[in-house]
Amino acid sequence: MFTVYGIPNCNTVKKARTWLDEKGIPYTFHDYKKKGITAEKISSWFQYYPWEKLVNKAGTTWKQLSDAEKAAVTDGNSASDLMIAKNSVIKRPLIEDASGKAVALGFSEKEYEEAFL
Repeated sequence: MFTVYGIPNCNTVKKARTWLDEKGIPYTFHDYKKKGITAEKISSWFQYYPWEKLVNKAGTTWKQLSDAEKAAVTDGNSASDLMIAKNSVIKRPLIEDASGKAVALGFSEKEYEEAFL
């Protein structure tokens, strides 16, 4: 069983969930907006992805930050603080396997075929 982390109205999350559904891959969905995210969970993701990949600098949330807020994100700790405060800034979806290993970030049909099939 996989866990898909994201927000339900995100188009990339919708594409990923549709792909998983079509392939019959079971998962649970963790909605950041309703359930939040912990520093411990984010820290565990840093084992698989650098903070620079987990912070979505192409997204609306990042673009709406002040220059000072953006400049303050300089390492894993400051990135984690931002991701907890503004969870929409986390690149999505992030998918974990049953052991908690992050196996996918974002959506790429090719990468998903390699990871899940």
